[in-house]
Amino acid sequence: MKKITAILVGALILIICGCSANSSIRSDRENTSIMHTASLFAMDTVMELQAYGNEEVLSEAEAFIRDIEKKVSVTNEDSEISALNKNGQTQLSDNTAELFKEALNICKQTEGALDISIYPVLRAWGFTTGEYQVPSEKELMELLGNVDYRKIALEGSSVSIADGMQIDLGSVTKGYTGNKIAEYFRQQGVTSALINLGGNVQCIGTKPNGDKWKVAIKSPFKDSKSGVFAVIEARDAAIITSGGYERFFEENGQTYWHILDPKTGRPAQNGLISVTIIGENGLICDGLSTALFVKGLDGAIDYWKSHDGFDAVFITDDGNVYITQGIENSCTLTAEYRDHEIHVLSK
Repeated sequence: MKKITAILVGALILIICGCSANSSIRSDRENTSIMHTASLFAMDTVMELQAYGNEEVLSEAEAFIRDIEKKVSVTNEDSEISALNKNGQTQLSDNTAELFKEALNICKQTEGALDISIYPVLRAWGFTTGEYQVPSEKELMELLGNVDYRKIALEGSSVSIADGMQIDLGSVTKGYTGNKIAEYFRQQGVTSALINLGGNVQCIGTKPNGDKWKVAIKSPFKDSKSGVFAVIEARDAAIITSGGYERFFEENGQTYWHILDPKTGRPAQNGLISVTIIGENGLICDGLSTALFVKGLDGAIDYWKSHDGFDAVFITDDGNVYITQGIENSCTLTAEYRDHEIHVLSK
């Protein structure tokens, strides 16, 4: 018997108003202390945008989300990525080329723990279609022969891939989108905003009263009563979580989740069940949340120690919590989990 579960939100926002699946904009009047809110459904998830003082930026932000989704969605037959996967080469628009370049950089920096050419393997497991199954070892080996980001050639806006290879930028698209929206908001004079792209969170400044934004890390444990494991206080930062609980299925008592190890083609099961990355660059945080999950605790810690620009929260399947020193005083476990052992990591 197969049990199927798909949850798309990796983090919870404590201070966000209720969302609706339809696009809408709610506001009172132009005032730097008035919160203007837009909610929409895009990229297979509910998104919520909050900005103080300038309502007009919300419409532009929504338009950008729709545009980037149209260009890079692997399931949209008319997207630039679909054209690449079909023809083996294509010309990219400026935003897609920028996203593609940054994604390849993360693939290289993580030595393939993130690999944007994993799409055929992800599809074989049914994570892109909802038709879940466990592929045979023979099928996985055949598909893995075409998984190698190093075989992707990107020169300016021109990109080509090897025969049999297919690309999916889903592991970094929301992070990139959050970056671009935050950049636009700041250009328009917005100094207080919260961008929640289905759990990929980007904070601008603080709340108007000066308080930091409070962002909750979803509990990765099935028996959680509150659903919240920890709360992070942040300003001018991206907070992005990847966990095995986000999308998975069960078959014959075994759980299989959507975060795959590009080396084996199988779900990354190495003791980590949740990875949260905090930093200024949303795209990097997005990519690293997946890559460090794949690397496992020891590999993730080693990577953090040798790279600057981000902090992290690692949760293991035995309930241990590892927090990097930069957020030691801004990350608090909820009452439900306050007895869990916390390990503070230092370089």
